[in-house]
Order: sequence, then structure tokens, then C-alpha cells
Amino acid sequence: MEKLEVVIATGNKNKVKEYSEILEPLGIKISSMKDEGIEVDIDENGTTFEENSLIKARAIAEKTNKIVIADDSGLCIDALDGFPGIKSARFMEDRPYSEKHIAINEMLKDKENKNANFTCAISLIYGKEEKVFVGKVFGRIVEAKSKGNGFGYDPIFLPNGYQETFGEMDEELKNSISHRGQASKLLIEYFEKITK
Repeated sequence: MEKLEVVIATGNKNKVKEYSEILEPLGIKISSMKDEGIEVDIDENGTTFEENSLIKARAIAEKTNKIVIADDSGLCIDALDGFPGIKSARFMEDRPYSEKHIAINEMLKDKENKNANFTCAISLIYGKEEKVFVGKVFGRIVEAKSKGNGFGYDPIFLPNGYQETFGEMDEELKNSISHRGQASKLLIEYFEKITK
């Protein structure tokens, strides 16, 4: 069988690296939009992670005949009606995440319910086939600890059943239980079926 070629709909080098590590062991060749010479301004105007990831994937699929993968993810807080949700990256966009952490804890200071989840939707377009793989991890919001690493909202998210936030957690453990890790497992299962 010929080697499958997949374009990742992102300009984020870390994301391309992450997908390469996941898919290259399956014999899949990964490239970025930049590698393919694709430049497109995508208006992510969906109302869910699934819609936004599909919007990105479709925009790139129009420019290539290779398989396309796009994802969208974010933090959803129960007491804030799912906020920041699909606006996770755009919330206080010009401010560092340390300030976003403080702002979110401030919003929750009078709320008893600190429950939240991280959701990731990975969309795949292969010819006429469209698939969306969704992963979720549940936990609660805590104050960021100074020794926390991780990026984004990791330092204030404590997954259920664990004593460490995503920011403090060993990378391998975090990847195995995270929203992106779960969605990626479903993606791998799909590719394992079609590459047999």
C-alpha cells in the first residue's frame, strides 16, 4: 500500500511535531501547511470545537488532495456556562496565561462549583470522507502553583483522580489522559484500520 500523506492544518510547529510523533510510526508522512505552500486566512466562526476543527480542515482540503487533519480545543468551566470554551485562545488574547489564570480564578471566587473539562476535537478529511474524533478530560479549576509547567491553562486544571495539575504532571502521563491524547487514540485507531 502506498504511504499515506497527511497535512496538518496549523502553523504551530509544536503541533506538527506532536502529530509526527503520533502518526509517523504508522508509516504516515506528515507535512504542515507551510511545507505545502498553503496560505489561507480561516474564519473560525463555528459554535463548537467540532465545527471549528472541520472549518479549518475543509479550508485546507480545498487546497490539497492529501489527507487533512485539523483540531480545536479548549477549557470549559461549568460555573461559567462553558466559558472560555471555543474562545480559550482568544480570551485576554494579548495577555500572558499567568494573568488569564488569575482572571479565571477571580471569576470563580464566589462559586462553589469549580468543575471544568478540557475538550479536543480532531477533524479528518480523506477524499469525500469527513470524521471528527473527540476527547474530553474532566477535573476542576485550582490556583496555579508556582512550580507548574505546562502551557495554556494546564497549571490551573486538576484532572479528577490526580493530585497534580496538568502543569505539574509528567508529560507522558498527561499525554496519556489528556483530551488531545484521547482524541489522538481514536485518530490512531482510524489510521490503523485504513493502513492494514
